[in-house]
Amino acid sequence: MTNPFDDPDAPYLVLVNDEGQYSLWPASVEVPDGWAVAHAEDTRDTCLEYIDRQWTDMRPRSLVRSMRS
Repeated sequence: MTNPFDDPDAPYLVLVNDEGQYSLWPASVEVPDGWAVAHAEDTRDTCLEYIDRQWTDMRPRSLVRSMRS
């Protein structure tokens, strides 16, 4: 069995957590607690492009908020 995280031809999702961190996620694997779908099922390349456009600040939201205080 192939690792679903390594299959370039499989459908993927983009997930995001409360800290604003993104993850490429195989559509065949259940979304873990604490994560939400940010981009619906699509190709691996399209999902990676979405992440590149959206995740421009790698700092967790809690760190950004603490730095503003």
